[in-house]
Amino acid sequence: MRPDVWGRELEEVLLRVGRRFGRADLRRRMRDYVRALLGPVGRKNSWQLAEHAGHSTPHGLQNLLNRARWDADAVRDDVQAYVAERLGEDDGVLVIDETGFLKKGDTSAGVQRQYSGTAGRTENCQVAVFAAYASSRGRALVDRELYLPKSWTSDRERCRAAKVPDGRGFATKTELARILVARALASPLPVSWVTADALYGQDWHFRRMVEEAGLGYVVAVPKSQQVKSLAGCWRIDQLVGDAPDDAWERLSCGDGAKGPRVYDWAAAQLPAVPFFDGDEPSHRRWVMARRSISRPDEIAYYLAHAPTGTTVDQPVKVAGSRWAIESCFQSAKNECGLDEYEVRRYPAWYRHITLAMLAHAFLAAMTAQAGRERGAAETDLSSPRSAWQNSDGLWQLGTPGRPTTSIATSIGH
Repeated sequence: MRPDVWGRELEEVLLRVGRRFGRADLRRRMRDYVRALLGPVGRKNSWQLAEHAGHSTPHGLQNLLNRARWDADAVRDDVQAYVAERLGEDDGVLVIDETGFLKKGDTSAGVQRQYSGTAGRTENCQVAVFAAYASSRGRALVDRELYLPKSWTSDRERCRAAKVPDGRGFATKTELARILVARALASPLPVSWVTADALYGQDWHFRRMVEEAGLGYVVAVPKSQQVKSLAGCWRIDQLVGDAPDDAWERLSCGDGAKGPRVYDWAAAQLPAVPFFDGDEPSHRRWVMARRSISRPDEIAYYLAHAPTGTTVDQPVKVAGSRWAIESCFQSAKNECGLDEYEVRRYPAWYRHITLAMLAHAFLAAMTAQAGRERGAAETDLSSPRSAWQNSDGLWQLGTPGRPTTSIATSIGH
């Protein structure tokens, strides 16, 4: 793609969000900041960003993050609208996950020793819950919420020192995830599915919210997840263990760095309970499992909620799209300085993260456009290559002597 095309697109993006900054000097600093985030800067801290922007000191950019008056949530809304225009598709997937930001000291908002999936261990860090949008056109981060542990929310003086609003109380990560889903539904983003890992998938409040919004979901759950039936309660691994050998289908759930990610998959629909007026429900609940080909004892478990009439290839595709947010984290950190901020206060964290998300959304849109121009969608989530042995690819859920209809639709509630 020609540099002038990139330049025009970036100019359009910066004009789109420029109206959120009331003064000309703030608009200039915002433009310098975003351009520096996209630039060839070794470590994207305030000094190096300022140097790339041609500033003699970082004070102007630090003021943009710490003291200037502008609304980071309004810019977040602009990011969502931009992603909807450039990457939106009717079957878009909202992906929920968290990431950690390693930090020193104890004054950065939300920092404490806590588990970081990014580091794979307990570290002194901040943790935030993010939402990414994924479609066959591309993927980009579209929302964020900083997790504040109880050690913070129970200490109001500490919160005030970090400029945490007085109304910001403790919220679990799954509660933050529900906030992100609700905001996405109120945005222009065309979302049909939600996917998340087991931390969120095992929370029935999260699943119920998505169901009541009329969306489909495919969420990971632990092997101990309980599935209720009229005859009792079973662990999901026990139910999957009852599946016959021919219930497993070898499918790709999308392309990875080394080509198609192929696993053995099994899926079963739970019986539908008609509404009180006799109408069939619009969605059905499912149980799914993914088994490693090379290590058959490694099985991942899922609960799903899919439109009536859906065949198993679509939920498999949605399950595979969960990796998109990991790709977003990696590219946003490597290319846009998502994790290289030096701010400590709560509002400044949101400002840096939001501008980094804006830069990342621009790169995602340009990648998608370049892929279209080459005639190949490099960001394609890939359709599973399926060869069904029956019409819908589902095994009949139940054990010998126990009819399938004994399984109720209530899962772990």
